[in-house]
Amino acid sequence: MTELGLFLARKSVNRSDVSRKTGISKTRLSELANNDRTKLRVDELYLIALAIDVDPCEILKEVCKELKLKKEE
Repeated sequence: MTELGLFLARKSVNRSDVSRKTGISKTRLSELANNDRTKLRVDELYLIALAIDVDPCEILKEVCKELKLKKEE
């Protein structure tokens, strides 16, 4: 499961509702939640945040928590 999938599961989000509200297909939401190689687009992130009534930054921080800047030499 992806970080987005884990986030949605923790929030007990109904993917069918999100799909209906955002226009993002249930298949696409399933790919975003389960496939690590599927890239989340910023417009999708924003629409999902609106649909589940959370700050988009909350999702962004969760999805990107593993990203770090390179150490300067």
